[in-house]
Amino acid sequence: MKRKKIYIALSFIFLLIHISSFGQKQKPKNESWYDEKLLHFGFSLGFNTMDFNITPSQKYLASDSLYPEVSILNPGINIQIVTNLRPAKYLDIRFLPGVSFGQRVVRYYKGKVLVNDEQRLESSFLEFPLLLKYKGERLNNVRPYVIGGFNYRYDLAGKKEYDDDKPIYLRLKRPDLYYEVGTGLDFYLTYFKLSVELKMSNGIGDVLVREPPAQQYVKYLNAIDKMKSQIWVLAFHFE
Repeated sequence: MKRKKIYIALSFIFLLIHISSFGQKQKPKNESWYDEKLLHFGFSLGFNTMDFNITPSQKYLASDSLYPEVSILNPGINIQIVTNLRPAKYLDIRFLPGVSFGQRVVRYYKGKVLVNDEQRLESSFLEFPLLLKYKGERLNNVRPYVIGGFNYRYDLAGKKEYDDDKPIYLRLKRPDLYYEVGTGLDFYLTYFKLSVELKMSNGIGDVLVREPPAQQYVKYLNAIDKMKSQIWVLAFHFE
């Protein structure tokens, strides 16, 4: 519930910024020759929070009362190269290959009591997002936009072998396809364009590896019916 409130608050802040940008009076505009090109490049730095949408196993939940939950959100980082194709005045096609790093912590409860150690799942993604960017009218040196598309991610840290000396009972598949939606603002500065973007990325497939761990940990794997990845990204594009 706390995570949802944070996401709603961030989205509301971006909405207020959009509204305020339309209320500005006309001012001199910085040149945007780079934005008028058919093809231009840049780079992106960002911060993420990785999460799981977990569907508990109803059959196992009834018999053992284990409830899995991601209770801790940790910050991660994103680094990408921006390739922007402009086929129309208000439409861009964007390809942003790069890497991202983060981690998620899964805990299990019986009622409200924590019953196991943290299961910390680290991810090191190679990612290849292909997105459509629809831009609004530019006012002064600000332009709002919305963005959406798909992102193929490959987790280099996923699918590690079980270690009999450590309590490891969850493993992640390496490939996954995400759909992404977001909104942002382009700020036209003197020598470059800075874009501030908030984006939600939802995994389509179940990322949980079903190969069973050691016998004493099988109940933790069986308590989960599906586990899909979700990532929120606040990115700063320099173009």
